This record gives sequence, C-alpha cells and structure tokens, in this order.
Amino acid sequence: MRRAAPHTRSGHDRWLISYADLVTLLLALFTTLYAASTIDAQKLGPLSSSIREAFDAPPATAVPGAAPAIVAPVTVVAGAPPREDLQLRLARDLAEAIKLDRVRMHRDARGLILSLPEEAAFAVASSDVSGEARQMVDRIAAAVAPTPNSIRIEGHTDDVPIRTSRFQSNWELSTARASAVVEYLVTTSGLAPGRLSAAGYGEFHPRVPNDTPENRAANRRIDIVILDGDPR
Repeated sequence: MRRAAPHTRSGHDRWLISYADLVTLLLALFTTLYAASTIDAQKLGPLSSSIREAFDAPPATAVPGAAPAIVAPVTVVAGAPPREDLQLRLARDLAEAIKLDRVRMHRDARGLILSLPEEAAFAVASSDVSGEARQMVDRIAAAVAPTPNSIRIEGHTDDVPIRTSRFQSNWELSTARASAVVEYLVTTSGLAPGRLSAAGYGEFHPRVPNDTPENRAANRRIDIVILDGDPR
C-alpha cells in the first residue's frame, strides 16, 4: 500500500520572501532620503571657516613675470559750489557795504545780481572805475573765482539824455562803464576772459520808474550778474 506524500506549504508562503524584500528596499530608500536631507554639522563647520578665511585673506602678491593688471584712472570732477553757498559768502564778505547800501544783492531768472550804484562806482558822466568800486569788485571776483559760472557786467543809466565830448548817448556811457569793469577784472582778478562779457542797456532796463530823483539815482548802476546758465 502506497504511503501518501507529506503535505507541504512551501508554495503558499513564497509571497513572504517578496514582501520582506519590498520592506527592506523601502527601509533603505527612507534611510537614504533622511541622510540626504540632514546637514552634517561636522562638514559644514570647516566649509564656513574656509569661506571666512578666503574673504579675510590679504591681497595676493603678483606672480613674477605676470603682466600687471591695467586699472583705468578715476577722474574726479569738482562740482561747482552750491549757489546758496556763494550767495552766503558774498553776503558775509560784503556785509558792511550792503548795510551802507553801497552794493545790493538779489536774484532773478538770470542768476545772482550784485548792483553797484553810480555814486559808489563812477563819477558823474565818467566810465573810470572808482577805488571803492574796485575793492568791492575784487571781493566779488575772489568769491566767484572757484565757480564755473559766466559773469556779465551790465551798465545802466537813467532816462536823462547825455551828450558830452566823450559820450554822445546813454548807450555809450552804459557800455563804456560795463567794459571798464570787465577790463579791470581781466587785468587784476585772474578770471578767464572767456567767462566775462559786457552789455550796455542805457535807460531801457530801469529798476524803478524814472519819475523821481531818488529813482533815477537807483537806476544809474552797474550790475554784476553771476549767470546760472550759458549766456550764449
């Protein structure tokens, strides 16, 4: 009589092997991901120290025989002093003359204007610059010298007609006076002649109406105009 073969479960338990392999692979995957996402402090410390040393290191010395690096020169352009500073300096330097009404200072669309009345600058019907006027012109020139501004000298008269052996009209007198101040500046102040110009306006640019002796006296003047822009 044939004995029956012993019962075996090997075919039914094979899935356990595949399941165990899957679990092992998942464990290895998660272990790798965790290791990749964790900063190694021991490695980070030396790295940060190396970066600090690189930035704090002294400049590298030139290698013998190597061509020197060419560095373009830096040009520093000196800007003009602010016009408020110029006005303040002139107000300080001419304070006494301004107080005595020997010079007046104001500003308009042309720039900063310093007006010298005829009595402080010229004799009647003359274009010879007085000693007092020369002193004030010297101070003005010294203050303006560091700036790049152009300077226009303007001659003005009242509306009383003039006819002398030297000047046939107020046009001629006002132009001669402006030119005399320009000539004085060129010969004594050191200002570049290209910065200077002269203009004579006669009685046609009055400061106030020519209706009283006081107003006519105010209109007879020399204006030193420190121009804000290019006069051309």
